[in-house]
Amino acid sequence: MRTMADSVRAESLNAAISAVRARITKSATASSMPEPRLVAVSKLKPASDIQALYDTGYRHFGENYVQEMVEKAEILPKDIAWHFIGSLQSNKCATLAAISNLFAVETLDSEKKAKRLNEARSQLPVLNVFIQVNTSQEESKSGISPEGALPLARYIVNSCPNLKLMGLMTIGSIARSRASSEGEHNQDFTTLVETRAAIEAALGVHGLELSMGMSSDFEDAISQGSTNVRVGSQIFGARPPKNSA
Repeated sequence: MRTMADSVRAESLNAAISAVRARITKSATASSMPEPRLVAVSKLKPASDIQALYDTGYRHFGENYVQEMVEKAEILPKDIAWHFIGSLQSNKCATLAAISNLFAVETLDSEKKAKRLNEARSQLPVLNVFIQVNTSQEESKSGISPEGALPLARYIVNSCPNLKLMGLMTIGSIARSRASSEGEHNQDFTTLVETRAAIEAALGVHGLELSMGMSSDFEDAISQGSTNVRVGSQIFGARPPKNSA
């Protein structure tokens, strides 16, 4: 797998991520919110794109497919902080957890998967996890219901010593994301904020993160307190279909 981008591509990527980071700073400042972490979503993009951004000092990258992350993690620098942001299957948990520099799994949605990740991580550093909450209640989306998030959070905190509950994650509905671009707050993000408050109160924990906001709606997510935004196409450009990547 080629790991060096040509100079034109590297300059384009650096300009794109700089523009996104400027928008993040502007949104955080306007909302009087802390500036969130930017996860550059590199799914279906070559390792050379990641290397180009790494060479300018960037470290947080997100992948949607376990095997793609495994392959990239093997050949790219070991201090990259990988975020898994795709739908997680139980039979892939052990493979995913074996990646030593996996920073976080952002799509945990069941006790079964938490148990498997916890078991597979016993010989490696504690793994950060986000509970994925299906705030829009769309059947097409993965994630647990807002009501189901507290029992899962309690299980992680009490029964998974190799996992750290870092926060909650959601994907805003397309319709609500479009509305947010017209000045309305995305209700999916509001629901995640409320779910976090309920979990923190019930478990006596504080400082849970909120992973919410993508290319089309990260500015509204920041205004509602997102601490982690996941941006792909605004940085890397359009992606090819998976089967042709």
